[in-house]
Amino acid sequence: MSGLCVMSALFRHQFVPVILGIACVALPGAALAADLEALKLAEDWVGLAALALFVAAYVLVVMEEFTDLKKSKPVLLAAGIIWALIGYEYASHNLIHAAEAAVEVFLIEFVELFLFLLVAMTYVNAMSERNVFEALRAWLVNQRYGYRRLFWITGIITFFLSPVIDNLTAALVMCAVVLAVGKNNRRFAALGCVNIVVAANAGGAFSPFGDITTLMVWQSGLVEFETFFALALPSAVNYLAPAAIMSFAVPRDLPDVDGSGVVSMKRGAGTIIFLFACTITTAVSFHNFLHLPPFLGMMLGLSYLKIFGYYLQKTHVVLPTDEASYGVIGDVTAFDSYRELARAEWDTLMFFFGVIMCVGGLGFIGYLDLISGYMYLELGPTMANILVGFFSAIVDNIPVMVAVLQMNPDMDLNQWLLVTLTAGVGGSMLSIGSAAGVALMGQARGIYTFFGHMKWAPAILLGYALSIWVHLLINGRFVGVAVQ
Repeated sequence: MSGLCVMSALFRHQFVPVILGIACVALPGAALAADLEALKLAEDWVGLAALALFVAAYVLVVMEEFTDLKKSKPVLLAAGIIWALIGYEYASHNLIHAAEAAVEVFLIEFVELFLFLLVAMTYVNAMSERNVFEALRAWLVNQRYGYRRLFWITGIITFFLSPVIDNLTAALVMCAVVLAVGKNNRRFAALGCVNIVVAANAGGAFSPFGDITTLMVWQSGLVEFETFFALALPSAVNYLAPAAIMSFAVPRDLPDVDGSGVVSMKRGAGTIIFLFACTITTAVSFHNFLHLPPFLGMMLGLSYLKIFGYYLQKTHVVLPTDEASYGVIGDVTAFDSYRELARAEWDTLMFFFGVIMCVGGLGFIGYLDLISGYMYLELGPTMANILVGFFSAIVDNIPVMVAVLQMNPDMDLNQWLLVTLTAGVGGSMLSIGSAAGVALMGQARGIYTFFGHMKWAPAILLGYALSIWVHLLINGRFVGVAVQ
């Protein structure tokens, strides 16, 4: 606890000025820029108050593990107050439409991502309800693999599962396997959780569906869908380097666990997996061929699930709950697509809204000009994008990537891929740097901890450095390639 307080103090006093510079957003239009220059809110009490609110809110986000205060609550409060202060100041200068126009721009950005994520979360929840992930967990537990072999299997599966179902869900699924097998060996369980977090973040970095940050980059049109896979090898290096080092500390024993029995997937599970693949294909096609926002394709894909859910409800057969008949021709509870929609991770979605509005408010006030020139002109885009990974480890990659996208620095495709990589995998350096790490600290409370993860920070940092080197080495063909 004291160590985390020290880190929070460092965050406030040393890193905040740089982070806030990265976390400021470009203005929505030239007209707004003129209004902003006239008001100069960055030097006014409104700007200072907004900074204080943002820092206070994010300290509470970082402390979520200890306060049990959901991360969306402080950022929603801060976002509302920040824009209220901006609105008051603009209204007092009779500029009644400038702030409103800015809010609408940021709202459109949020809604597109919200609808996309809502569909993806609904499909993941549907697969979970149909026992897809539970069946995978039971199968792995029943294989009776040794600790070291299981360490590699869970990590590799996480790495390849993250690009499809997102890094957070993949981490939670595989963490359940590690905890089930390692319940009598805390050392293995702790190492397995660190391994899973690194694998989840690395795997999510080379797919638009692997992380919210990659999704934002894709939807912004800066990187095409197929181009993300140029990051596959750097991402693999980012995972394999620390995993190889950590594997030497994994016990060679065989786990002593009771078998989980056979868990059957419920009726329609395979079809839902297929429909999810069709939904992803639809979203990509809308973006690449029809030049429409990907969320439209995802919403169309949601209709696939709902129509199939209607079929499952109409053909539902009530079965007794004994294991012999469970899931053979029917289910105890009928499938309901609206129930799975309601089970979406609303805290994450509301957190995302709060972050976009907070960062948008800070950018509208004008803090972007104070540091963007230094970050991307004096230091250069390569060094700036490498630093983005370290900022992601401290304050989470979502607000950092929101800020970078809104700053929209003049970079070629190679640099946009670099910042996508660093923002995605940089969060692995600290357990609080990614949604996967924070979630596993709650799921494996007392086993996977902040300081337990930090002990392996040097190995993870080595993987971070090697992944950047590999990217710059193999993706040089993108240097100078203009981004549309």
